[in-house]
Amino acid sequence: MLNSPRNTTTSITTTTSARGSGAAVGIVDRRVPVAVSAPDPISREGAVSQLRRHPEIDLREESGPGTVALLIEDALDESALTRLRRIVRSEGARAVLVTGAIRESELLDVVECGVGAIVWRHEATAHRLVQAVLAASRGDGDLPADLLGRLISQVGTLHRGAAGRPGAPSLGLAPREVDVLRLVAEGLDTGEIAGKLSYSERTVKNVMHGLTTRLHLRNRAHAVAYALREGYI
Repeated sequence: MLNSPRNTTTSITTTTSARGSGAAVGIVDRRVPVAVSAPDPISREGAVSQLRRHPEIDLREESGPGTVALLIEDALDESALTRLRRIVRSEGARAVLVTGAIRESELLDVVECGVGAIVWRHEATAHRLVQAVLAASRGDGDLPADLLGRLISQVGTLHRGAAGRPGAPSLGLAPREVDVLRLVAEGLDTGEIAGKLSYSERTVKNVMHGLTTRLHLRNRAHAVAYALREGYI
């Protein structure tokens, strides 16, 4: 089992920042609807109380299209994975997973369920939860650094195992899509990617939106995993 190490959190995509004196009003105007699910009332109320103090969060009782579902799971058994798939694929919500540990065999399943943001339970402060919720609401990824490394390693192993097989599928990614995904996988945010490639931030966002839409990928973490699996990065 992959236990959660201390102080290793990184975001694989951009985090928005407030601009100007009207930033607080703008945040309130763009409140993110969030529904919290937990295996016990104490865990749920703890998360709700941490989120309630932030004006950019609009707490809801149920998840659905346009909402972010924050799920606290003690163990990622098949029933938990089924809940994740239902929330993302059937209900149309974004998902943030809060957990204490993830087995290596479960990691790719979690990402392919559509979970782009994962928070270790021991790091689940109010600030950390809000950061993950906002990233998920934008369709960005927010993974602990060790999980991102494990994901890259695991998908690379899968790709090497499939190398040389006839009839292997091709994504048909454009060169600039590969360039952007490679930098996303390295942990750069949108602004840093734009600077590296001499693009505007809007261009980087359009590239990501275009490839995730065309390939029916759920978020940036899923796009990175998919590109790694196919050997593009």
